[in-house]
Amino acid sequence: MRSWRAGAERLRAAGVASPDADARLLLAHVLDVPLLRLPIAPEPDAEQQATYDALLARRAAREPLQHLTGTAPFRRVELAVGPGVFVPRPETELLAGWAVEAALAVCAAEVRDPVVVDLGTGSGAIARAVVDEVPDARVHAVELDEGAHSWATRNLAGTGVDLRLGDLAEAFTDLDGEVDVVVSNPPYIPTAAWESVAPEARDHDPSAALWSGEDGLDAIRAVERRAAALLRPGGVVGVEHAEVQAEAAPGVLTATGRWAAVRDHEDLTGRARFVTARLVRRSVDDEDPEGG
Repeated sequence: MRSWRAGAERLRAAGVASPDADARLLLAHVLDVPLLRLPIAPEPDAEQQATYDALLARRAAREPLQHLTGTAPFRRVELAVGPGVFVPRPETELLAGWAVEAALAVCAAEVRDPVVVDLGTGSGAIARAVVDEVPDARVHAVELDEGAHSWATRNLAGTGVDLRLGDLAEAFTDLDGEVDVVVSNPPYIPTAAWESVAPEARDHDPSAALWSGEDGLDAIRAVERRAAALLRPGGVVGVEHAEVQAEAAPGVLTATGRWAAVRDHEDLTGRARFVTARLVRRSVDDEDPEGG
């Protein structure tokens, strides 16, 4: 179609990373047709073309594609997203898949409903994927940012997920020692890395979902501590991290002596993406600080 080719060139000139795909998706959104039917769809009329041009201008200004369409696909579900919430990325689908498999393993091995906690749920993406693919799971999720919590409320409505507003570092003390799987996509960008972050994230995602102290590991440390209290002995944790934290993120877990089978995982592009581990010593306070 002439319209999407022109749109792709406009986005390419603006430095958008995926101009062809984005132009197609925006045009399919405007025409209200499935993407696969776009090649045989009629060219947009004048009103549709004006809408398309306006969306292209916003995308060229690096507004996230998902903000323009209002949705983000994530594994088998479609999430509502927009300003005020971190847009779920495809690479996080692998972490969600790990959580699904871990929950299913509990079902198979112990013939009971697995308990899963999503720390820092954002849009609710991981929690929604788990409850969608493991309907018997008892899923709990927490989000600190009120704007993101509103989006999660929308995306998790009717799913049975226990969604709470609060700090992941202090969440779900009522579940301590009862959880099978803890999963988290926390903030992990060092504050000094401002210039290296894509404008779509830096200028549009909530800052609380991005930055995590000088080394980017503050939130991962908090997840490690909370997971150690939440999990049953033998329970598992999975945490997303940046590619450059392939050694540092697993190091957060190994340094405590609480975890076994600490393993890092790559995403589909071969980049280090998330770490998993199994709890061998539950309590985070079992050492005597006085030495006696």
